[in-house]
Amino acid sequence: MTQIKQTTTLMTPRRGFFTRAAGVLVLGVSAFVPTAPRAETEADDGPDWPGKMTGRHKQVVDAYAVNDGFPLGFVLNFLTPNKSATGVIILRHEAFPLALNHAMWAKYKIGETEKIDDPETKAAAVKNPYFEPKPGVLRNDNSSIDKLLARGTVFGACNLALRGHARRLAKNAGVTAEEATKEFVANVIPGITVIPSGVWGVNRAQEAGCTYCTGG
Repeated sequence: MTQIKQTTTLMTPRRGFFTRAAGVLVLGVSAFVPTAPRAETEADDGPDWPGKMTGRHKQVVDAYAVNDGFPLGFVLNFLTPNKSATGVIILRHEAFPLALNHAMWAKYKIGETEKIDDPETKAAAVKNPYFEPKPGVLRNDNSSIDKLLARGTVFGACNLALRGHARRLAKNAGVTAEEATKEFVANVIPGITVIPSGVWGVNRAQEAGCTYCTGG
């Protein structure tokens, strides 16, 4: 009986010790857990773009130069053999002017200044040569911006490029860079979304499941 009492006396403090130690450990860890970061909002991350894409196959074409309209052709070449596909194209850097309507091309002398020829006239473009062109002008009529928009292609235009082109081209229209920027924003082709930056758009498109294709 004495033996049992001694064993019981020894075991009870040990269980109490481990219970208390566990409690201290939990408190210690809790004390050093950093405060959770502020939840990110949509405003922190930019717009919800490119949004939900229903195509089984998805690809983004990164157009950083006009490249004789080949980026638009690349999108078409992706869409044509795929019955269930969504194409995305980013117009950034030197390709940004493709996002602007005819009036901006004429007023700001985009073709002349940016060295972009119209495949119809073979001279400096006085209108957007890849938007609503006459039949037979492009290598494939279906690669025009309006035709691609009509079949659900998602377009994003770089805001940084918009502002950069506005600064450079403003003098052609005799306006300030700020005025040119506002006018460019108001004259982006309907259906094209101005996004924070081109590289931001490439990232978001890839996060949405798109494979990547360089457009040149």
